[in-house]
Order: sequence, then C-alpha cells, then structure tokens
Amino acid sequence: MARKVLKGIPVSSGIAIGKAFFLKRGRNRLKPRLLILPEEVSKEVQRLDRAIEDVRKEMEEAKEKIPGELKEYADVLHSHLMILRDEKLFGKAKKIIAEQHINAEWAIEKALIELEKIFTALDNEYIKQRMQDIQLVAEKVCSVLIGFQQPIAKISQRGILLAHDLDPTDTILLELDKIMAFATVLGGKTSHAGIIARSLQIPAIVGVEGLEYNIRDGQVIILDGFEGKILISPTEDELANYNYLQYKFEEYQSVISRDCHLPASTTDGFRIHVLANIELFEEVTSVIDYGGEGIGLYRSEYSFLNKTSFPEEEEIFEEYRDLASIMYPRPVVIRTLDLGADKVSGLFEPIEEVNPALGLRGIRFCQKYKEIFRKQLRAILRAGVVGNISVMFPMISGLHELIQAKKFFKQVQKELKQEGLDFNPDMPLGIMIEIPSAVLIADLLAKEVDFFSIGTNDLIQYALGIDRSNKYVSYLYQPLHPAIIRSIKHVLQVAKENKIKVSVCGEMSSDPFCVPVLLGMGIDSLSLSPQAIPGIKKIIRQVSMEKCKKLVTQILESGDVLKNNKIVRDNIFSQFPEELTFFTSLIDEEKS
Repeated sequence: MARKVLKGIPVSSGIAIGKAFFLKRGRNRLKPRLLILPEEVSKEVQRLDRAIEDVRKEMEEAKEKIPGELKEYADVLHSHLMILRDEKLFGKAKKIIAEQHINAEWAIEKALIELEKIFTALDNEYIKQRMQDIQLVAEKVCSVLIGFQQPIAKISQRGILLAHDLDPTDTILLELDKIMAFATVLGGKTSHAGIIARSLQIPAIVGVEGLEYNIRDGQVIILDGFEGKILISPTEDELANYNYLQYKFEEYQSVISRDCHLPASTTDGFRIHVLANIELFEEVTSVIDYGGEGIGLYRSEYSFLNKTSFPEEEEIFEEYRDLASIMYPRPVVIRTLDLGADKVSGLFEPIEEVNPALGLRGIRFCQKYKEIFRKQLRAILRAGVVGNISVMFPMISGLHELIQAKKFFKQVQKELKQEGLDFNPDMPLGIMIEIPSAVLIADLLAKEVDFFSIGTNDLIQYALGIDRSNKYVSYLYQPLHPAIIRSIKHVLQVAKENKIKVSVCGEMSSDPFCVPVLLGMGIDSLSLSPQAIPGIKKIIRQVSMEKCKKLVTQILESGDVLKNNKIVRDNIFSQFPEELTFFTSLIDEEKS
C-alpha cells in the first residue's frame, strides 16, 4: 500500500525533518442552541459583552508579550481586536438575540453564516482568508461563553507543530525556539500563518487536508515548504535526500542573507534599485529585513478587503502614515485601489458583469465610486507629509482616463488646502503600464506622469489573450514572448526620451531568467516579494550590463519564444552556480 503524502499550500520555504506534535485538533465542539424569554434578552447581551471583553483582555495581554522575532505579528493581533469591535459580527449577533430570542452562541453562529454568504460571493482569496480570521475570533468568544478553553500543549522537545489553525494569542504562548516548522488545516496563500513562519524564518504549509487524521503525535515527518507537502514516516533514502536538500538550502540562504543589504550593482557599475511588493501592513518590517530599498508597490486594496465596510479616511491615513514613517527615507509607492466591482459587491449595490477582469476595476472603479477614491487620495496626500510617498493609478488604458484621474487628484489637493490640512503638494504621480493600449500610447502618457511601473502579470495576459489560471492555456503564459519583450523595450525607450523612471513590479522582476533581460533593456528598478530580494540582488551583482545588453539583442533578433527561452536559460545557467536551483524553487513557489 502506498505511503500517504499530504499536500497543502506552501507559505514559507524550507525543509524540516522531525517529530510531529499537535497544538490542538479540530474545533467542532457542540455549542448550545437555546431559546430564551423576552425578559432574558438584556441579560444574554450582557453575557456576550462579558465574553467579548474577556477575549479582548486576553489579546491585549498577548500583544504585550510578543517577542522581538514576531514584532510584525502585533498587527495580526490588532486586526483580531478590530474584529472584536466590528458591529457586522457581534453587533449583528446582539440584534439576533433581541429579535429571535436565542442564546449568544447560537446568535454568533447565525451572524457568521450571514457574513459567510457575503464573503463567499466575493471571489477573492484574500477575503476568504479574512473570513477565517473572523471565524477564529468568533470561536474564541464562543469558547469563553461555553466555559471551554483548550489548554496549550507543552512542547518538551524541538519538533514540527501541527494545528487545525493558529490562534494569535495561543501562538504567543508557545516556546518558539522549539518549533522547527508548522502545518495547519486552515489557511491560504494570504493567511497570517505565513507571516508567523516568515518572521521566524521556518518552513510552513497551510490548507493541508487530512492533517488531523493521518499523523500521530511523535511520528517522524518531512515538511517540504517548497512543494507544499508532508511525507509521513519517510524512508531512509527520502531522509538522506531531504537532509542534503535542507543543508544546501540553508547554506544558500546564509550566503544571500549575509549580503542582502548591499546595493544591487552590476559588475561594470550599473546601479539597480530593488524594492518590494507588499499587500499587508504586517509585511513592512520584512522589506527592511530582506534588504529592500523601499516599497515599489503597496497593494492598498487588501486593507480595504480586510473590512466588512469601507474604512474611514482617518483609519486609512493612520495606516499610510505608519507605513511611510517606518520606511522613511526609503520610497513608498501606493497604488490606488485596484478593486473590481465583483470583489466588493457585498458592500454596495451589486453589479452584474459577464467578464469582471475586463470590467469595472482599477481606475474605472475609482472614477465611478468617487467618494471612496477621494478618501484614499486624501489619506495618501496627508501621509506624504511624514514620508517619501508616491501615488500610482492602476489599469490606465487611455490619455483621457489619465487626465480625468489627474484632475480629480488636483481637486482633492485643493480641498485639503482649503481645509487647512497638511499634505504633500508635490507628490510624484505614476501609472501602471499593464494594458496593451497603454504601451501603444506610452509616449503620450509619459508627458503626464512622473514615472511608469510595468505590471507584467496583467500585461502578458492581456497582450497574449490568455488566463494563466486556466490549465488549458496557462502554458501560453510566456514572459519572453517577442511581443512582451518588444512592448517593454518600447515603454523604456519612450520613458527615457521623456526623462521619467520605469520600474517592473510583476513576476518577471523576481524571475532569475528574466532579470538580466530587464537589466539589458535599461530598467531603473525592480519591485518584488520581500523574500525574493536577497537572491535577485545577488544575481544582479554577478552580471555585467554589457552581457545583459548582448542577451537582449539576441532575443530581439530571434523573434521566437521557444528560442528566446533556450537562449536565456543557456545564458543564465552558464553564469550562475548550482544554488540557482534553490532560487528557482522559491520563484516557482511565488507563482503557485
């Protein structure tokens, strides 16, 4: 009989070999469902308030105990504290108690079901992960209500932590130095579990089906954080192979981490700025830790999607102010909301769209919902006083669209001035180049902005007419397709003529086979995931601009994508040592 291999989603790279131990297994405890008398409603609401307050105190105490290596995690606890105060959950539960005359546990369950309907309708992985956070907080409150709080398991030796999910307050109480890696049943690519693992620099996998039923405490397992799998009771050959892989990866990590704060300059003296793409405020410190020279793309929509209602201006301003303060004097580029109506349909009137990817999203969404756009622009401009912030508009498809957005931007500046509020009147303004029409009129757009940022992910999909998530056509997603290379080359040429800077913020910027090509075309900066920065910086420091330019000439002359791929692969593997294999594993993980 074949040995079981469990599969999950990798959220932190690396290999761990050790004994498994469970923090806690499934949480499907029976909760009472009781009817109450009308005169008992007030008492039941008070009972719920007391439970919420107990959980709040527990979270506040845990926040005070956060160790230095988990400093980013304070924001995770902060988000859970925000959920405790969110009327969409517990306010709704109180209303249900009053209207349906049922106990608090049952009311929370009903309120969660209503929220889930809204969140499920929004086809967005990040929102789904935030729903898990809401469920986690609701579970804690219910545990207090029914008088059951599962104790934290005592860790007697180093091992691999397994759990149904990871509760922030529980995690703080663990002996972190004894955790080699972890895996959870719940979670996805954007879950907070990844933040913990990356902060501790340990391998982690989430979303592992069958985790609780196939592994015993004390059983030896291999956790593969590259491919997102767990090998149960491995063979001697597997242990030997994974021990070697673990040793080589740790050796590679040590080398690139040691030099990650050095500048990225080619062997012949060309300086390239390497910045980070982030989507959560909690990731800010990892930008600095991994040697990022700033934030080239802050995906601002994620902090909006983390709410059950749109945040107010002050809340947005405080987030951007803190972000800019921490990064100062490093630059921070905030992309305005790249939302689609399909992603937030639960927050206002529904809009039916046959193809949302080509519909009301990006700058189009912002220009329709001007009050949301106004709040965000005001917050960005005000935060610019304390930091080195630039603003960037997504999905610009034409000149008129850009001029309208700029006009609104200036109108917001005028409003702030009239109100006597401090803001940065000279904030740089840029746009994403991610639609073929923007490439074709780049010469016109360049006269209206201070910088371009090429979003290669969408540009490749739109230009080649393919959906990379579609298994039938995903093989056609080819960054080195002649049309893509010529498009980028044209944008760079136009930008140079108009004396504006260009960055690349798509996956090409973290692909070791594409970076030398981008350098040879004359890119000014790259923006990529924080974890990929050390490896990309090392590659840049090993190449010469002269060779990169020759490589680009070869590619432009070939005109064939398969030939381009071969030219680049042969060139890269001939220049770089064997540890490039580990880096490409990291890149594959980022793409999955």
